Amino acid sequence: MTVTFDDILTARDRIAGQVDRTPTRHSRRLSQLTGAEVWVKFDNLHFTGSFKERGALNRLLQLTPEERKRGVVAASAGNHAQALAYHGGRLGVPVTIVMPEGTPFVKADGTRAHGATVVIKGLDFTGSTEEAHRLRDEHGYVFVSAFDDMGIVAGQGVCGLEIMEDAPELDVLIIPVGGGGLIAGSAIAAKGMKPSLRVFGVEAEMYPSFTARRNGQPPRCGGQTIAEGIAIKAVGEIPFALADPLVEDLLVVDDADFEKGVAFLATLEKTVVEGAGAGGLAALLAYPERFRGQRVGIVLTGGNIDARMLAVVLNRELVREKKMVVYRILGDDRPGMLSKMSAVIGGAGGNIIDVVHNRLALDVPAKGAEFDIMVETRGADHADEIRQGLQDAGYALRMG
Repeated sequence: MTVTFDDILTARDRIAGQVDRTPTRHSRRLSQLTGAEVWVKFDNLHFTGSFKERGALNRLLQLTPEERKRGVVAASAGNHAQALAYHGGRLGVPVTIVMPEGTPFVKADGTRAHGATVVIKGLDFTGSTEEAHRLRDEHGYVFVSAFDDMGIVAGQGVCGLEIMEDAPELDVLIIPVGGGGLIAGSAIAAKGMKPSLRVFGVEAEMYPSFTARRNGQPPRCGGQTIAEGIAIKAVGEIPFALADPLVEDLLVVDDADFEKGVAFLATLEKTVVEGAGAGGLAALLAYPERFRGQRVGIVLTGGNIDARMLAVVLNRELVREKKMVVYRILGDDRPGMLSKMSAVIGGAGGNIIDVVHNRLALDVPAKGAEFDIMVETRGADHADEIRQGLQDAGYALRMG
């Protein structure tokens, strides 16, 4: 079993005109942030919000007429599901999708909106795959893997073709890795066009399945991650065999850097991505010395993030940058106390967002109160200036 450069060229011709050709652009802001020269492939701009459309459509177009009539089933955390549902609906192919419990609502709802039948089953991707196999056996569906399929890999490889056509000067390509379909196909395509190109994968710290497989170790995966799109316990057999000889290294990144990637892409690049979609930027933030001064391409693999989670991530980044700070002050519980503290904070240029009184903590005097004052600041230096102003005014800060 193999996928060749010619297979990817054939896939490109097969899906031409039915999938958007997303842009690749140089980012001055991300280049300044990371120290590398960064080009961004905006696959979050696909109609269903992720790179998965190319592989899904390529695989559906390879079904026989009899297989189209029977329909397909797949297990997916959301992006493969939406791509398969959308193009299956266009082609008149019935689609059933099994999603893990806890899949973001935006992905489940988006899949239903495209006409697919959605089954929520399994604590994780492995459990959902088992249910999808059961439905395949029971109903005669064709199982379409999200990554462990040559048709899928060839379709995803079109991403690599597009990147190298638009940015042939690249030295490095960094691609998020879950099941491995995108990195396998894109590495074959990109290195087929430029053999000197170096390809790196990005894995979530809690799901380093490709890294474990490469090191001959059993994967130790599990837990909640914002990068649920690549939270796969076992890299696909086909993608691993294809990608392993072509990928220089795997970069394991923790959730904090995925969060930073989401936040920086929203604030600097003005584009919305999900956790896994920020993997390339997360790797540049976590390993800046590896890529400083080099011409690096990253793929924003998806933009399907719940609005609530996006808001949480953006607020958490404000906290990290100390642009949102909570000052915990122990003071007397008497009229005018809060007004005086507010005057100090306002005088230093802080903007009070919220105030919480705690009169019941046993380590607070009965006639006292603990004040948690959330303040918007200009950054760490300004936050320290406000803290010093409160201390100079005689207020005892307990934490914050």
